[in-house]
Formats: sequence, structure tokens, C-alpha cells
Amino acid sequence: MEPIYEKSCGAVVWARFADGVRYLMVQMRKGHVDFAKGHMEPGENELQTAAREIWEETGLIVELDPSFRVVTTYSPYPGCIKDVVYFTARAGDTETTPQPSEIQSLHWATLEEARAQLTYDSARDILDQAARYLLAAGEI
Repeated sequence: MEPIYEKSCGAVVWARFADGVRYLMVQMRKGHVDFAKGHMEPGENELQTAAREIWEETGLIVELDPSFRVVTTYSPYPGCIKDVVYFTARAGDTETTPQPSEIQSLHWATLEEARAQLTYDSARDILDQAARYLLAAGEI
């Protein structure tokens, strides 16, 4: 049987606060902590999907950076292969509005806090890659 293929897009969302850079942590209704992301809709490109999903899940309009693009692949259930494309995204506004149907809570965390709160090692790896990229790019 041919596997089902799914694709989602999202971003490591970050913002500057008075005390430094913080990253947006998304606690899903299912309990795990991750980054904002979601399924591609017909006719969308990866950046459009990421921007839409971040807005739907968090209420934030962000500035996506397509120069940082990381793909993680996993199997969410037997017979399915899923790619998730992550960018970095700067939030100008830090006031969030969680999407009640999918999001339990949203909060901003330092790099160290974010690393401790993320549920999956793959998400910690993406966060580390994003932080190194932002530092090298002079963003943080």
C-alpha cells in the first residue's frame, strides 16, 4: 500500500523583549509543546501556509525569513509520512490570541526555557538551529 503523504509548514517565532529575545511556545490541546504549524491548503506555497497557520493559531502577523528553512520528517501514524517545513519568523507584536480548538496555551520563553519546555528532541534541534542562524545573521 502506498503511504499517505502530508506536509505542514510553520516557524520558530521570536520577538525582542526588554530583557532579551524570547521564543513562542505553543502548548497544543493534546498536551505537547511545539512551534506553530499546520497543513498546507491547495494553492498555497510554504511561506503562505506558515504565515496563515501562525496567524490562525496565535493571532500574530509575523515576518517570515525564507533563508532559514529546515524540514523534519516523521510518521504521525502507521502508513503516513509527514514533512514539516520550519522557517524563522519575527513577531513585531507580542500579544497572542490562542486558537481555542487547537491551542491550550501560548507563552514567550527564553532560549533555555524553550529548550526545557519543548516536548520533542527534534523540536529542540530545530530551535537550536534557528537560534544559531539568528545569531549569525545578527538578528539576536
